Amino acid sequence: MPTTKKENLYFGLMMCSGMVVFMTFYNLFTHGLLGSISLGGILIQLIGVFMIASLVELFIVGPVAKKIAFSLPFDKSNKVLVIVFLAFFMVSGMVLCMSLYGLLTSYFSNHLIGETLFKSYFTLVFRNFIFAFPLQLIIIGPLVRFLFSKFVKGKVGTETFAGVQSS
Repeated sequence: MPTTKKENLYFGLMMCSGMVVFMTFYNLFTHGLLGSISLGGILIQLIGVFMIASLVELFIVGPVAKKIAFSLPFDKSNKVLVIVFLAFFMVSGMVLCMSLYGLLTSYFSNHLIGETLFKSYFTLVFRNFIFAFPLQLIIIGPLVRFLFSKFVKGKVGTETFAGVQSS
């Protein structure tokens, strides 16, 4: 788990990257668009969604989710409970925000023919949450924590060059 602001930034970007890739392909698949969009179009969409999701996670959802999770009465020394509560509130916040982004994207590209915005939004939220929460708990979360501890944790700000430690 990150302990500094720089580590928190790296951890958040790593988590966001993994979730954006899987969620983008999941949404393209569920809307029947996977075969109809070019590889370049998918890449542009991934970059755009990553930028939006990163900003939302770093400045809105992340701080709120941490505040809510750590204000709850549970044993904070239990690492598994901390991970589950943080994942639940992070996924909930990101699904609410990014489903709104997806709804607006669909609306402005005229893909909401005959559906109300309200119904479409809650359908998106439900469909995204049932995929995102297990994805976060079972695949992306453990993978990012492993990669973070292996490649980032303890290396941020402690790189050496010719025996001189930099900060």
